[in-house]
Amino acid sequence: MSLSDADLAAHLAEQAGKILLQVRASGMFGGKSLGKAGDQTANQFLVHALREQRPDDGLLSEEEKDNPERLEKSRVWIVDPVDGTREYGEERTDWAVHVALAIDGVPTIGAVALPGLDVVLRTDKPHALPAAPEKLRMVVSRTRPAKEAVDVADKLGAELVPMGSAGAKAMAIIRGEADIYLHTGGQYEWDSCAPAAVALAFGLHASRIDGSPLIYNQQDVYMPDLLICRKEHAEQVLKLL
Repeated sequence: MSLSDADLAAHLAEQAGKILLQVRASGMFGGKSLGKAGDQTANQFLVHALREQRPDDGLLSEEEKDNPERLEKSRVWIVDPVDGTREYGEERTDWAVHVALAIDGVPTIGAVALPGLDVVLRTDKPHALPAAPEKLRMVVSRTRPAKEAVDVADKLGAELVPMGSAGAKAMAIIRGEADIYLHTGGQYEWDSCAPAAVALAFGLHASRIDGSPLIYNQQDVYMPDLLICRKEHAEQVLKLL
């Protein structure tokens, strides 16, 4: 019996995460070489599985040479084998595996695995979000917080929460660890497709910073910015931008 798209996304994200933990635990690699080995191993697993399970769909992966045939497809899988390679290599927990399905450019189905926390968040199993605190929290880059995010946080009186990967930041809102994820430093489609799909399924706001929708499976896969937050905070944040 074949898996549904949602089950497939969650299964692949979870299994890729387990593979990555095994690669790290092997002790054969360290630092940048660990990140490279993890990326290559997880990518090989994900790409092989998707081509076997969904041969008629398009595929876009950070670690795979882009095939322009995906532009002719309605259904395109967009994956990031290791989102947060630095954090993975440093044996932190704020890294993720992204597996998403964009349908006609819309981030529709997906899963974000947080292997270091043994957590998989998926579009078909949303749950109620924890209540927002009085003092809001904004996740920002550990190493290079965007000026726009810092400025908005200052105007909101929000606390800055440094964190690693894009997936970890977006899922922190669902997990009740943060309230706003504002990014203006540039990303690619694989950085945000699965997090956006999951965030939308959980009832969060997800858009570009001008309020326009996030559109995937584009010829140019660069995505300059995004905003993921609770719906009740979206209008205020967009106005401040």
